[in-house]
Amino acid sequence: MPVRELMTKKLITVDVEDTIMKASKLMQANKIQHLPVLRKGALAGIVSDRDLKEASPSKATALDIHELYYLLDKITVGSVMASRLFTIAPLDTVEKAAALMLKHNISALPVVNPAGALEGIITKGDIFRAFVSISGIFQGEWAMGFELEDRPGSIKEVTDVIRAHGGRIASILTGYEWAPPGCRHVYIRARDLTDAEALQQELRGKTKILYFLHEKVE
Repeated sequence: MPVRELMTKKLITVDVEDTIMKASKLMQANKIQHLPVLRKGALAGIVSDRDLKEASPSKATALDIHELYYLLDKITVGSVMASRLFTIAPLDTVEKAAALMLKHNISALPVVNPAGALEGIITKGDIFRAFVSISGIFQGEWAMGFELEDRPGSIKEVTDVIRAHGGRIASILTGYEWAPPGCRHVYIRARDLTDAEALQQELRGKTKILYFLHEKVE
């Protein structure tokens, strides 16, 4: 799934010379946690609510309220924003965005087109929504995990059995990271099973079942 399908396109931004007080008020008013930072209209960085909190004086400060507001009105966004900027392109995948966030321990990425123009922003929350959508949990209440041989047709053999028991496939996800050599783990969600117990018994005789669950999100 490309990033452009999930990113926020209606952007709220700040300038490097804006104060952290202004940035904080914008975040609170719009219920957001990240703001792209511009310098002369071009993307210069990104600032998060965490950056603002770390830059603000502690509650244990000896400053009175007037001194505190004076200080907050002097600290600029440019002085507290992340020093290194990571971006993603609109046609890059959500998987790449998630990998970048995980690798660099960040929670949002500005979306920049090939010409260098800012088009949007994608956050961890957007990634979670994408994962939930792709997982098929709202369409398939039966969740199954299998350890299959890594060969052509191994997934079809399992899905054919599921369909023979009335099941309709909602999603199929695969991975190699936790599987032994020569195998892969396959995660399937399905609905409309006519006899889940009979299906589980038949599958157990054909392949290794990692889990077989009936679950709904209430």
